[in-house]
Order: sequence, then structure tokens, then C-alpha cells
Amino acid sequence: MRIRSALAILTFAAVVFASGAATGAQQQTWKGMISDSMCGGDHGGEVDVVECTQKCIKQGDKYVLATDNGTKVVPIANQNFAPLAANAGKIVNVTGELKDGAIVVAKIAVAP
Repeated sequence: MRIRSALAILTFAAVVFASGAATGAQQQTWKGMISDSMCGGDHGGEVDVVECTQKCIKQGDKYVLATDNGTKVVPIANQNFAPLAANAGKIVNVTGELKDGAIVVAKIAVAP
């Protein structure tokens, strides 16, 4: 009986592990500007984009990635990711996973 129970548990664990690995999201890379949810890709022309983004974040807005010349805005899930603040207003390559419509950022690199 013990052998059957152990075999059943191992089989179940293998199935769960295999299904989890198969449904795991793939990392992707997006190029865009780290912006804020208020301004998105449009900071109003002659303003300093870095200052504007930092000001909006301090006022409670959330970090986003503005892509396609600012016409598409993708939320960022992990708002506490440290490199976000250092790259606010900059054009970057963001690597991460898209989950529930938001990017879970794993890495940020300044775009060439």
C-alpha cells in the first residue's frame, strides 16, 4: 500500500510540475519610454520628460511603458522594481513577462 501511495504522489507531482512548466510565460523585450500613468506617452511638448515623470510618480501615478512612439501604454506590475526610478523618462529596453495585461519587469537597459 505504501508503494502505491508513494507512486501516486510522485505521479501527481510530475503532472503538476509539467503542466506548470508548460504554461509558464516567456520573457519578452519591449522598447519604449518609462513614463507615468497620467501622461502616458505625451508629456505636453516642451516639458522635461524626466522631471514630469518623476513629479507624476511622486503624486501617486504608476509607472508604465509607452511604446510605439507613445501611442501604446502598457502598465508595469512590479512598481517597486528599483531601476524604474533611475530610468524614468528614458527610452529603454524592458525585459519581462506579460501577465494580465501588465509587464512584470525583470531587467531594464538603456536603449541604444
